[in-house]
Amino acid sequence: MKVSHGRFFEHFRIGEHIVHAIPRTLHGGDISQYMALTGDRNPLASSTELARSLGFMREVMPDMLVFHIVFGKSVPDISHNATANLGYADVRFMRPVYPGDTLVAESEVIGLREVSSGEAGVVYVRTRGSNQKGQEVLSFVRWVMIPKHDKTAAKGVNQVPTLPAVVTADRLPVADAMNLQRFPDVAWAMGPGGRWDEYNPGERIDHPDAMTIEESDHIQATRLYHNTAQVHFDALAASTSRFGKRLVYGGHVISVAMALAQNGLGTALRIAAWNGGAHVAPTFAGDTLRAFSEVVDRAEVAGRRDVGALRLRLSAVKNVPAAELPNVPALMSGTKEPRIVLELDYWALLPRR
Repeated sequence: MKVSHGRFFEHFRIGEHIVHAIPRTLHGGDISQYMALTGDRNPLASSTELARSLGFMREVMPDMLVFHIVFGKSVPDISHNATANLGYADVRFMRPVYPGDTLVAESEVIGLREVSSGEAGVVYVRTRGSNQKGQEVLSFVRWVMIPKHDKTAAKGVNQVPTLPAVVTADRLPVADAMNLQRFPDVAWAMGPGGRWDEYNPGERIDHPDAMTIEESDHIQATRLYHNTAQVHFDALAASTSRFGKRLVYGGHVISVAMALAQNGLGTALRIAAWNGGAHVAPTFAGDTLRAFSEVVDRAEVAGRRDVGALRLRLSAVKNVPAAELPNVPALMSGTKEPRIVLELDYWALLPRR
């Protein structure tokens, strides 16, 4: 077949291995465009010299940009026809990616479940991204709702994989190159925030900034990642959907929320892992996002005294005035609170005293 129309639920098989087309070489221009579209200000991506002073070869690609590129590679084969990306688990950022690196992606189907209506199903995949040296840079599980083409096919399918509830501290990847001996000399270059020792479990941080999602921004961002999911692009088809308009790619919501969280967590140098995440409600162009974080736990990193891991639960809310933000509770996935659009449980790496 010369063209691809994407796959439907009944086309997937447990154990199927898919190598995704179109490798992607990343450059400094990708960092600049990512910053312009999301507001990201990670210092390791912003300054070559700062990154080198902390042990890296040069400036480091933003972790979320790497995630989006690998995720985007998988979309044509997995979720081109998806109606919703439902959640993530066991996401691990294995090693830094630098400008000039080329990323490829492959996925394995690890679970299938027909939904009760019989008109769609949930597909579970583990996707891995590797660089040009064959080194794994990212691994994650996601599950996505995909309609059936034939409503009579794949009846009664119910094989849901067992997934870890948390990435334990002993499995957190920390780059060997990272060396924070010089951090006291460059601490001035970081955004607002504290060191690992200064955050306490149970602490809540209300990030004071907001960002309104523009139609052009989320569309450009999704194109940047080679993400072809039609729910983000086809306005004509979306006009007859239950929402009546295009959905903002959930990954764009995560990136914007992460960028907002940098005001308060500006010393978070890298993302080590996600324990899990859920897009609790849809986001649309014109929605204004704010974010708050709860410190869930702290963990020492084996063999390291210069860096520690902070477990955080990031929530993004839409159309909530700044004065009301402290009154929005930190609720877990499945909440009926309509203003919460994202919940992400993740580990960040911060310098220690």
